[in-house]
Amino acid sequence: MQDNATEVTAAGIARLAGVGRAAVSNWRRRHADFPRPVGGTETSPAFALAEVEEWLRRHRKLAEVPLKERVWQQLAGHPDGPVTALVHAGCALLLIHDRPPVWLDISSGTDERLAALLPTALDEVLTPRVPGTARPGRTDRSRVNGQNPVNTQPAATPVTPATPATPATQATPATPPTPALAIPTAPRLLPSVPLLRGVAELAADRGARPTFEFLLGRHLDANPRQYTLTPPDLAGLMAALVGTPATVLDPSCGTGALLRAVADRPDRRLHAQDSSPELAALTALRLALHTRAPVHAAAGDTLRADAYPGLRADAVLCHPPFNERNWGHDDLAYDPRWEYGFPARTESELAWVQHALARLRDGGTAVLLMPPAVASRRSGRRIRADLLRRGALRAVVALPAGAAPPYSVPLHLWVLRRPDRTHAQPELLLVDAGRFTAEGRGGPDWPGVRETVLDAWGAFDRDGGVEERPGVARSVPVIELLDDDVDLTPARRLPPPADTDGAGRLADVRARLDETLRLTAELAPPPAEPVPSAASGRLPLTTVGELARAGALVMRTGGHGGRARVPVLTDHDVLAGTAPSGTLPESEEEPVLTEPGDVVLPVLGGGAVARVVDDATAGAVLGRNLVLLRPDPAALDAWFLAGFLRGTANHRQASSYASTATRLDVRRLQLPRLAPDEQRRYGERFHALDAFERALREAGRLGEQLVRGMYDGLTDGTIAPD
Repeated sequence: MQDNATEVTAAGIARLAGVGRAAVSNWRRRHADFPRPVGGTETSPAFALAEVEEWLRRHRKLAEVPLKERVWQQLAGHPDGPVTALVHAGCALLLIHDRPPVWLDISSGTDERLAALLPTALDEVLTPRVPGTARPGRTDRSRVNGQNPVNTQPAATPVTPATPATPATQATPATPPTPALAIPTAPRLLPSVPLLRGVAELAADRGARPTFEFLLGRHLDANPRQYTLTPPDLAGLMAALVGTPATVLDPSCGTGALLRAVADRPDRRLHAQDSSPELAALTALRLALHTRAPVHAAAGDTLRADAYPGLRADAVLCHPPFNERNWGHDDLAYDPRWEYGFPARTESELAWVQHALARLRDGGTAVLLMPPAVASRRSGRRIRADLLRRGALRAVVALPAGAAPPYSVPLHLWVLRRPDRTHAQPELLLVDAGRFTAEGRGGPDWPGVRETVLDAWGAFDRDGGVEERPGVARSVPVIELLDDDVDLTPARRLPPPADTDGAGRLADVRARLDETLRLTAELAPPPAEPVPSAASGRLPLTTVGELARAGALVMRTGGHGGRARVPVLTDHDVLAGTAPSGTLPESEEEPVLTEPGDVVLPVLGGGAVARVVDDATAGAVLGRNLVLLRPDPAALDAWFLAGFLRGTANHRQASSYASTATRLDVRRLQLPRLAPDEQRRYGERFHALDAFERALREAGRLGEQLVRGMYDGLTDGTIAPD
C-alpha cells in the first residue's frame, strides 16, 4: 500500500528506463494503458511508482528496476517529502551500521511490526550517539548547553523544511533552539517502511555510510538552489588550519562538510547548529554515520538563540551565510559577544566572527569563510582594527576564484585565535592563493593552494612571522594596517610578484610563437579542389542511432563523478581543445571513462564540434552535457566519424531549438556509408585538419601571452620601450 503512495515524475521514469524524457512523452501518447497521472501539475505530472514499474516490465522496457533507482524514487516521491524520507532512512542506516542483529530481528515481520518496534531500537542507538535527541511521547524541551547537553527527554519535533527568511525590516523574535533529531513515532514511520527495507538492501551491498552519502548527494544535486555547499577540498583545508582539536563547533553547519573533515578521531566532540531544522537533522545523521565521536546537534538561529552559550571549544569552523541584513541587529544590541564592537546591520559576517571567538577557549582557533568585501568595507573598519590590536585576527587568506559558491568571486579565509596573551608587536599573515585559479571551468589547483596556505600558516604560527614571498605571502605588522581604511585585502598589501627575468621569459614566448606559426603554415590544408559535377552524386547515408543499434558503436552520456577523484572532461574542454579541467561531486554512480579513439560531442549549444580522445585525455571522466561515441575499429574509423559529425548542415538538421538554447540529438547525426579504405582516406584528411586547428589555437594562446606580458613589462618598468 505504501509503494502506491510514492510518486515519480517523467524525469524519474526516464532515469529508471535509461531513456530520454522525449521517449517517456512518446510512450504516453502511443500507449493507451500508460499509467495516468496521480499528482503534480499539467506541465509536470506525477505518476505512481508501482504502476510505472509494472508497466515498464509488461512492455519489456525494463527487465528490472535497479535497486538504487527504486530506493531513490521511493525517497524522492515520499508522501511526507524527501527530507523526512532521508531522515528516516538515515536513522535506519545508523541502526543497521551499529546494531545489525537488531535490525534483522525487527525487520523480519510485517510492515506494521517494523514501524512499531523501530522507535525503541532507534532510541537505544541515537541517544548515546546524538545526545539530546528528542524521544517520542515526552513533553518537556531542553537546550544543549556547553559540552554536556542536558539529556532530558524533549517532545518529538518533526523535521520540516526551513521557513522563508523574514524581511529585513521586521524583527524576528528569538526562538529557543531544539534538538536536531527527533525519534519518529510508529505512525510517522509506517509510510517509510518500504523505503527502509530498500535502503537496508542497498546498504547490504554498499555499506550504510556510502548508502546515506549516495542518497544525500542525490537530494542535494536535485535541489541545487536550496543549499549552499562547502566543497570537500575547501573543507579539508579549513580543517587542516585548526590542527587536531578535541572539541569542534560549527555554528552554521549546513550539510556537515566542515565537521566531517575533522571527524576522523573517536575522541573528538562535535557540536553543530543550523537555522534550518532539515540541515541540522541531516548533519547529525551524517556525522553519526561517519564517526564514533558524540555529535551534539541543534536546530535554531545561532545568533539569536545560541544552543551552546557555555561552550569553550578548541576550534570553530564556519561557512556563514553571506550578506544577511536580518541577522538580529535590532535584537542583539547589548549581547555580550560583541567584545570587539557592535556590528553594523550590513556586517553580518563580523557578527559571526565575534560569535566564533566567544565560543573558543583561550588560545583556540577559528577559521571562517568570508566574502572579500568584509576585509575592506568602511562600515567594519573599527571592528577590524580592534581584532588586529588585540591579536584576535591572525591571518587573511585570499582563495582563488572557483573555490566555493559564488564561484566567480575569490573568497577569503579568516584565521582567528582567542587571545591568551598580549602580543608585544602583533603581526597579521596575508596570503594570496589567487594564482592557483584554473583556466576554463575547472576548480582551483587544490594541491597548490593547500601547500602554499599550510606552509605559510605553519611557519607563521610557529615563529610569529614568515619569510616574505612577493605576490604570495607576507606577515605585516599590525601598525601598518591601522590606517583610515584598515583594508586587509591581501593583494593590496603584498609586494608584486618578483619577475627578475621578464624580458627573457617573453623572449622564450616569442620563440615558441615563431615555431608554432611555422608549424601552422606547414599544416595549412592545400587549396581546395572542387569535385567534378559528374562525380558529386549523393552518398548513401546512415545515422548514429542506426550504427548504435547495429553494434558499430557504443553511445554513452556523462555526468556522474563516481567514488574516486578523477579529472573530468567538460563541454568547455571539448570546445576549447584543452585538457580535462572539471570536477563532479562524488557519487555511487559508475562514471563513464574515456578511452583512446572515443569521439566526444557537446549537446548543448556547442556548435559543430567533435573531439577524438587521445592518450593524454584518456581515463578522464565524461562530464555533463557530453555524449561519447565508442566506434568499433573494424567497422568505423574514429577520425572519419568525428569529421562527418562536425558538418554544419549535419548539426543543423539534428538540433532542436528552444528560446535560449540549442540541443543536439546525437542519434540523428548522419554520415555516409563507406568502405573502410575510403573511411581512412577521409579520416586522414580530418586528422590533418585537427592538427592545423590545434596549432592555430596554440598560436593564438601564445600571442595573447606575449601581448599581455609586453603590456605588463612596459607598465611596471621591467621592459624598456626601445
